[in-house]
Amino acid sequence: MITKPQSIYISYAYLIYMTKGYQKEHTCVHLLNYHFVWCPRYRRKLLQGKIKERLIHLIQEKAKDKECRILTLEVMPDHNHLFITSKPIISPNKLIGEIKGYTSYMLRKEFPELLKMPTLWTRSYFVSTAGKVSQFIIQKYIEEQYKR
Repeated sequence: MITKPQSIYISYAYLIYMTKGYQKEHTCVHLLNYHFVWCPRYRRKLLQGKIKERLIHLIQEKAKDKECRILTLEVMPDHNHLFITSKPIISPNKLIGEIKGYTSYMLRKEFPELLKMPTLWTRSYFVSTAGKVSQFIIQKYIEEQYKR
């Protein structure tokens, strides 16, 4: 049973988390930010002009469809950077796979010059996580648990 002081502490902790960008779901509170980088096949400088504009729109469309929020998106001529926040039910692999698959399909359908390549994107990608707390702070917090 939660006592009155514990209840106040839990409410305060919840308030602090919510104001720092954490998202609340039915059964969890989370903050999952992913930094993705991926390239066109053979790292060709294809992502310019109308293709770049359409790619940005397609990525935004897919992110909205997956209920994700784009924090930063930068399309360079030969690679993309996407910093996105996601829900815990979507794995990073599934998220980037759907974005790459959808954008490849739509861009190759709308721009016939892209059909000359066997695929638009390479199979590989880079992903890194980022949050509000550093790795050092988390390690210290875990180490201090038995000292309480």
